[in-house]
Amino acid sequence: MAQLYYRYSTMNAGKSTEVLKIAHNYEEQNKKVLLFTPAIDDRFGKGKITSRMGINRDAVTIYSDTDLVAIAKEKHPDCILVDEGQFLSREQVIRLTEVVDKLNIPVIVYGLKNDFRNKLFSGSEALLLFADKIEEIKAVCWHCAKKATMLIKYKDGHPVSDGPQIELGGNDKYVSVCRRCYSDRVPLK
Repeated sequence: MAQLYYRYSTMNAGKSTEVLKIAHNYEEQNKKVLLFTPAIDDRFGKGKITSRMGINRDAVTIYSDTDLVAIAKEKHPDCILVDEGQFLSREQVIRLTEVVDKLNIPVIVYGLKNDFRNKLFSGSEALLLFADKIEEIKAVCWHCAKKATMLIKYKDGHPVSDGPQIELGGNDKYVSVCRRCYSDRVPLK
């Protein structure tokens, strides 16, 4: 029986690399895989899943009106992989549950859990509610050797705790840290 998996972490944990690795593993066994990525993440071009290691692949771009169930019915893959799941809407996550429950296609979604203000993204909240299996991917704190669970956003070289929830960037704007290193630089709210 198919399930909806949510695999989350902070940045720099290898989520996109994992998506690409799983896709490769399925295809190596002559199985079909369908990759999705939200349109909002256009850092490397729309419809691209790109790891920090430089590996990339085309994916179906998810827009607000993308019919995920219809695409899954048409393509009928052996597995669906979604990168940057934090940018999904609640409704899109519910559509993914329909893919799992009605089409019996496993769906694995990778993404961040919380933003730099330690608030859940809407997609992350929905995935935490509706996923059959939730798994944490470990990342290491930028400043010490503890497990990273939070993000610090930097602006002009200084940590900030206010601003828009979504502002795309990499190591130039965000670093993954443990709670202690976060609270040493940004007050917990």
